[in-house]
Amino acid sequence: MLNSENFIKAYLDRINFSKTLLVNRDTLFNLQEAHLLHVPFENLDIHYGKKIKLEPELIFEKVVLNQRGGFCYELNGLFHLLLKALGFDVKMISGRVHSKDGDYGNEYDHLAIIATIDQRQYLVDVGFGKFSLAPLEIKKGFLFDDPFGQFQFDDDQDGYLKISMLIGGKLSPQYLFKTTERSFSEFEGMCHYHQTSKYSPFPQKKMISIVSLDGRITLSDQQVKISRAENEEILIFNPEEFNSKLLQYFHIKI
Repeated sequence: MLNSENFIKAYLDRINFSKTLLVNRDTLFNLQEAHLLHVPFENLDIHYGKKIKLEPELIFEKVVLNQRGGFCYELNGLFHLLLKALGFDVKMISGRVHSKDGDYGNEYDHLAIIATIDQRQYLVDVGFGKFSLAPLEIKKGFLFDDPFGQFQFDDDQDGYLKISMLIGGKLSPQYLFKTTERSFSEFEGMCHYHQTSKYSPFPQKKMISIVSLDGRITLSDQQVKISRAENEEILIFNPEEFNSKLLQYFHIKI
């Protein structure tokens, strides 16, 4: 069972978490940070012909036992299970991701989490790639400072909330969401879409990325981008070298 002590222990070992476990704000923040620092965001199964299924046991095997990463449905879906097993008041929600053309994706385009602690709601997200290090308290019109940037919630049309990130002095929308609780199975259609559609970014190129407290490493088809503080290094390689770079930078062999 994925709510057992063995599940919790294996998961906490995976994210190198050894702090005291209390159901409070500090623990939630520490868990999200640990997760982001140890579990990469990646779409590699899509490119190696392995279908991603929304089955918690399979995701646990991939992410925890096999030391892999995943995309939002896998990472936030599994993290939701961990938080629930630890006693947190959490629910899965649906997000609609902002695109370059200014539009938003369909419902269930993104899976995120809302945690409620002391009657305050926090947006928890370990599956959106470049985003906040810490959970964000859902307070509208307030610019939050986070180690990875500044973020703000605002009302949008049709009862949606919008989460934006301050980029170049302007608020850049990231995604829309409602606080309605969703079940894991409701995301199956869009999970399939993002593995198969030519309109989804995920089948377009291989990508794996992980953050550190002072930067990020991102590996894609033919390049490695290493960001550290104000410095950025880009290394170009031949496509057939991808697997060796994956092993070198992420210690993953597929």
